[in-house]
Amino acid sequence: MSQATETSFSTALRGISPVRDMGRVCAVEGNLVRAEGLATVAAVGDRMQIRKRDGRMVTGEAVQLRDPEVAILPDSGLEGLAIGDRVELFAPPDIVPSDGWLGRVIDPDAVPLDGRPLLPGSVPPMSRTDAPPAMSRKPLGARLETGLFAIDTLLPIVRGQRVGLFAGSGVGKTRLLADLATGIECDVVVIALIGERGRELREFVEQTLGVNGMKRAIVVAATSDQSPLVRRRCAATAMRIAEHFRDAGRHVLFLADSITRLAESHREVALAAGELPALRGHPPSVAHRIAALCERAGPGVEGCGDITAVFTVLVAGSNLEEPVADILRGVLDGHIVLSRDIAERGRFPAIDISRSVSRSLPGCADDRENALISQVRRLLGAHDASAAMIRAGLYAAGNDPVLDQAMRAWDDLDTFFQEKGEIGRAFDRLDLILRKSAASK
Repeated sequence: MSQATETSFSTALRGISPVRDMGRVCAVEGNLVRAEGLATVAAVGDRMQIRKRDGRMVTGEAVQLRDPEVAILPDSGLEGLAIGDRVELFAPPDIVPSDGWLGRVIDPDAVPLDGRPLLPGSVPPMSRTDAPPAMSRKPLGARLETGLFAIDTLLPIVRGQRVGLFAGSGVGKTRLLADLATGIECDVVVIALIGERGRELREFVEQTLGVNGMKRAIVVAATSDQSPLVRRRCAATAMRIAEHFRDAGRHVLFLADSITRLAESHREVALAAGELPALRGHPPSVAHRIAALCERAGPGVEGCGDITAVFTVLVAGSNLEEPVADILRGVLDGHIVLSRDIAERGRFPAIDISRSVSRSLPGCADDRENALISQVRRLLGAHDASAAMIRAGLYAAGNDPVLDQAMRAWDDLDTFFQEKGEIGRAFDRLDLILRKSAASK
């Protein structure tokens, strides 16, 4: 046995406790199970294990404490539970990643989903799970090349940046995430698939990411049929893994799909715990839950690595004012909006440049690049403002020189936004489009 394997076994054995605190089920009310005998030793968020009379086990989480009872929200159905069933308080598994986790697919409890064994790492986890101290964090780093012209020019992503990806269903969000996972230069990619459809998990891993994409990736998945507790833990486990590699000096790309499903799972848990709905059905605590997760990403402190993060949001009808989208826009360093109208006319990625923004600009670009970006946005703004008039054939060329140039550049820009290549070539191509449109009068 190698020394690394022996150390991993030792880490796993340290998590086994020979003593368990015990209680008994005293009531089942709605989705909650109430147990006696644990109120003085349990804390909110502690994990519980209920043994049914037929021998089957149900896990859950303490969501309320009221001496002498603990209210438990189970991870699965309540069928078969009875008064007097035994309840055990147990410690959740330690999340101790290692390089051996790369290329693996796990659940929120670090149980492998690919049928192969998974040993914990040898470095014990840090107890802190909060964001690094604000005044100790490094500034944002250098621009990262994605290979996508639209992002590398007008919507650049820099090291340590946190970006929101806002999209409806079926507009190419998953494909864009895969392009970022394989295209951005980093050491480790951690992907949280929160509430993902079960049939799509294997397809995403084997086809969308592929063998090359998985070589440096760890996928944490909780499918849509699992309990809200499991789905909510998915994001926390994935971020914990990302923090481990960041603390080891690595650059981590963190992809979470989606924060909307995280908010929905938190809503189910919070309402079961007695919290009242406020933000269009979401409890007030959802804002803190989302902001706390996002703040854990970003630049690390001196001597550590960074977490560059992309958080996806499902928006109905491109409504960026709904609660989850509004919360994210306030805490992130930029947002990319995917448009259904653009997707339906066949342009991918279907990025709505006019509604998207990167707060890394203008600092990450030079004077020439900023001038090109500013000119393109001016043309796009003029075209969008007059789009209805143009489609109706009511605009007469010559009335507005800026709009005239925008109309001449429109087809070339539309093609440009779906091209791929190096950053230098992207800006040269953009410069050529603008010069051509300005000269064609």
